[in-house]
Amino acid sequence: MSTTTILLVALSLAFVSFVMGRQKAYSIARSSGGVSKLHSLPGHYGLMVGLWCALPALAIIIGWKLFEGPIVSSMLDSSIPQAVHDLGEKPVDLYKNEINNLAASGNIAAEPDAAKQQAATRLNTLRSYSAVALFLLSIAVAIIGAALAYRKIKSNTRARPIVERIIEFFLLASASIAILTTVGIVFSVLFEALRFFSQVSVIEFVTGTKWSPQTAIRVDQAGSSGSFGAIPLFLGTLLISAIAMLVAVPFGLMSAIYLAEYASPRTRAIVKPLLEILAGIPTVVYGFFAALTVAPLIRNLGEHIGLSVSSESALAAGTVMGIMIIPFVSSLSDDVITAVPQAMRDGSSGLGATKSETVRKVVFPAALPGIVGGVLLAASRAIGETMIVVMAAGLAANLTINPLEAVTTVTVQIVTLLTGDQEFDSAKTLAAFALGLLLFITTLILNVIALRVVRKYREQYD
Repeated sequence: MSTTTILLVALSLAFVSFVMGRQKAYSIARSSGGVSKLHSLPGHYGLMVGLWCALPALAIIIGWKLFEGPIVSSMLDSSIPQAVHDLGEKPVDLYKNEINNLAASGNIAAEPDAAKQQAATRLNTLRSYSAVALFLLSIAVAIIGAALAYRKIKSNTRARPIVERIIEFFLLASASIAILTTVGIVFSVLFEALRFFSQVSVIEFVTGTKWSPQTAIRVDQAGSSGSFGAIPLFLGTLLISAIAMLVAVPFGLMSAIYLAEYASPRTRAIVKPLLEILAGIPTVVYGFFAALTVAPLIRNLGEHIGLSVSSESALAAGTVMGIMIIPFVSSLSDDVITAVPQAMRDGSSGLGATKSETVRKVVFPAALPGIVGGVLLAASRAIGETMIVVMAAGLAANLTINPLEAVTTVTVQIVTLLTGDQEFDSAKTLAAFALGLLLFITTLILNVIALRVVRKYREQYD
């Protein structure tokens, strides 16, 4: 029996418990003089019973799934030949992985190794017993919890505070998960980056101007020491992002001002959805557009005026990336401008200001904090983009600020370093985590600067 089936059964029981609890509350209300005689609404009593039914069952399911794997794996040890145990921990893990794959394939009889066949059969048996035990235990706990809560339903039972505390706990847990996820990401990247810096100097990484992370497997092999200078990568990232922002910010901001201040309701209803369609186009489609249309166009235009333009240039990637993030700037800026109180516009018009003067000197400054937030979101989107750069700007880590040449970015190199089967003990692979950490620090600095700008203007216009 699958976990999904068990969850559906538990949730169905919770729904039935909710209905029964609410019906009992209505019965008590009818016999005691109306719903006003109850401490809480009948729906609160139903929710109390439903939650007491669902939450213990969900806790059992989550706990069971967390410990099921290690327990089943330890019980499987007796089915592994002693000769495999004698080889060490890694061969045992590999043998268990082969057994898992064999058990999942459903074709155990075709396996020529009798020991593996027996182990896979035992693994499936253990999993079947585990699923049945989980089903019985979770359903029993759900029924017991619902029965206890059902018996507690009385006219003076404080059902609403109980339900509100449970909901408040889940809201707090959701916020904590988001925070803990961020902390976990930071520490996972930090620890791997420290392993990298134990092999490569921080000074070399931060100030180096050559990026060639290829390292040899043997010491006597050519190119046994790679070059890990990150400056070309960050320069390429900033170059492409700057080009993208030069395209996205003017067009996005001007379109937002037009839609919010000048466009008629009919025009706004048509143009804004069409503009936001750009946000839903997959990045790989933008990559094809950049590689097959924009890059050849820029190269041909450059040849006509005597410029040498690379087939894969930062200008092509940055331009298409800017087109991609126009909706981020436009939509957010439009919402912020629309939210400026109409009284500010009326006051400006009453003092004799024209429409354009009102927009430039009243509406735009008042909306500036939100606009800065939208631009920051667009910049983060540009810095983290990978597919367009791979297809339109290439993989060459050139130290240049010429937008007509090929460059690469930090995110592209991270993907390149972690593609395929990698050994997480080499400096080449660990360099991806160092790049991620440095990119995180750079983004954090940009966020702090933007926050200071927002706070300065927000104090002025609140």
